[in-house]
Amino acid sequence: MNQDKILSIRNISKTYAHGVQALHNISLELPMGMYGLLGPNGAGKSTLMRTLATLQDPDEGEISFMGIDVINQKEELRKTLGYLPQEFGLYAKAKAEDLLDYFAVLKGITNKAKRKELTESLLKQTNLWEKRKHKVGGFSGGMKQRFGVAIALLGNPKLLIVDEPTAGLDPAERVRFLNLLSELGENSVVILSTHIVEDVSELCTKMAIINEGEILSEGEPIELVNNLHGRIWRSIIQKNAFDTITNQHSVISTRLLSGKTVVHIYSEANPGSNFEMVTPDLEDVYFSAINGHIGKASLNPAL
Repeated sequence: MNQDKILSIRNISKTYAHGVQALHNISLELPMGMYGLLGPNGAGKSTLMRTLATLQDPDEGEISFMGIDVINQKEELRKTLGYLPQEFGLYAKAKAEDLLDYFAVLKGITNKAKRKELTESLLKQTNLWEKRKHKVGGFSGGMKQRFGVAIALLGNPKLLIVDEPTAGLDPAERVRFLNLLSELGENSVVILSTHIVEDVSELCTKMAIINEGEILSEGEPIELVNNLHGRIWRSIIQKNAFDTITNQHSVISTRLLSGKTVVHIYSEANPGSNFEMVTPDLEDVYFSAINGHIGKASLNPAL
């Protein structure tokens, strides 16, 4: 494996008992730092995250992290794993410092003095020290997410998986949380699984787009954006013209603006005088991939 690639995922597939294929032949190579996994709800993100977190086995394929066989050496991987699932339960009536101490015991940190030092450090790192005596049931959504990160960081993990971490957070909480993840990505592999394009564009140096259990595109966000130059066009239309535009062009996204509709389309050539070429962004990359205009052919073979 390339020394720059810390986590190797090879040909992973997973089909559930009711016949739904959640993952189909997934292969990725992840370096140190922040890696974004971007896709709509139901795309297979959580299935892949649970597989990487050793909570379920794939039907086939291999996963290796820093020499550890993730599928067959689960306990070894868990020693260096931090996992923040999309939803996690907390003891609402417990004080933050007491609950974090409890999870530290479960993590195998038996020395009381070391636990106290560690919990203090983590509560300060996640900006919760002033709330250490407060019951976690009274925490805001952002505070609960940051407390979840504190739990995930017990044991100084080298692989941190966060699944849809900013869903439901207000703008200020979201910024604080993303800043925290960015700091953590300096010394570990942090996988950010999300359907929010802005989370990936602001944080991740590498990313992949997944839908219906398959990787559609992968690379550096800026590289994927640059590959779309000259192919994204915009028009502002009346609502009643939308069906006509949809029938004539490959519409990738729309939004309302002062009673009119702003349409972005994908086109290799100038689609006509009603459209203007625009500088693409990661949202255009995302919708172009989801709508099938860029796909496996755009994968970077160097990754």
